[in-house]
Amino acid sequence: MFRDVVKEDKKKVNMTVQDSLSAPDLPCPIFQISQTVRRYLLYDINTVTWLRQTHNILGVFIGSLPQSPQQNVFLGLPLELQPEEATLLLEKGLAFIVDDFQTHKKAIRSPPLGMANYRATARKEALATAKAVVKHKQLKTQEVMQRLKVRQATPDADKTVDKDEHDETILDTPQETCSEPMSPSVIPYSSTPTTSYPPIPTPSEQSSLPLPEVSAASYALFKHLHASGYFMSPGLRFGCQFSVYPGDPLRFHSHFLAMGHDWDEEIEILDLIGGGRLGTGVKKGWLIGGAVKNSDNSEKHDATSEDGQFEAGRKPEDFHVRTFCVEWGGM
Repeated sequence: MFRDVVKEDKKKVNMTVQDSLSAPDLPCPIFQISQTVRRYLLYDINTVTWLRQTHNILGVFIGSLPQSPQQNVFLGLPLELQPEEATLLLEKGLAFIVDDFQTHKKAIRSPPLGMANYRATARKEALATAKAVVKHKQLKTQEVMQRLKVRQATPDADKTVDKDEHDETILDTPQETCSEPMSPSVIPYSSTPTTSYPPIPTPSEQSSLPLPEVSAASYALFKHLHASGYFMSPGLRFGCQFSVYPGDPLRFHSHFLAMGHDWDEEIEILDLIGGGRLGTGVKKGWLIGGAVKNSDNSEKHDATSEDGQFEAGRKPEDFHVRTFCVEWGGM
């Protein structure tokens, strides 16, 4: 009974969070920045937040500040997606892949029609900000001048220190009068947008880039766990493919260290022992899983090609994925 109440409360909280978030313009662009070593990036913070809270997509932040390029603790945009995450978003129709190099080159050579208006507006705002800063400096100078005049009018003016006389000589220049003070709402800096203007159009099916190359074994396990409501981040630090979380990693520790295998793949006994000992040592379970073969006992899965990669248009959810958890009991 207690578990049912907790599940109902969790569903209500999730519905409230999803209702409070506004979905970005879909499908959203995923930027592929290399043809040889394919990496998939997201630059829009609204899209990153929405995908994390509604679709359990984590990715990895890889952006750093120019002043401290070697820091690796508090990273920011862009967000790099795992190939499995990018493939899942493409299958659901939530995103499309954009060649970053070609798109950037095309935008520079033929700027969109609205770019001129955008630049004119930005220049106008910059000039207004500069005028506000100059006006603010003039007000500060007038205040100093008023204080100097008050000191000169007092009987103790002969005791004025040399510093005041030095300030008077520096500020003894004609200043423009200001009719009205600077508004406190003036912001001297503006934020740089992280999205393109106008938005990148959705490509046609003929011109769209191919799906990311992912292993059918790992993608079947990833999709199975994702459909079960788990969050997954890269598991390199634990020697596995995915670190599996029961909820957002900001609130939960990972419960499993997951590895995907083909159904008939032989697993080395040392890998099982090492994985089980490692998982137990960090208070997690070593999870292995894969898609069960078809009933016709064919040697290849329908979703895989000859090289073991996931093929576009084939759905691993048609297979029944089974998972097993290994724990070491002698530590």
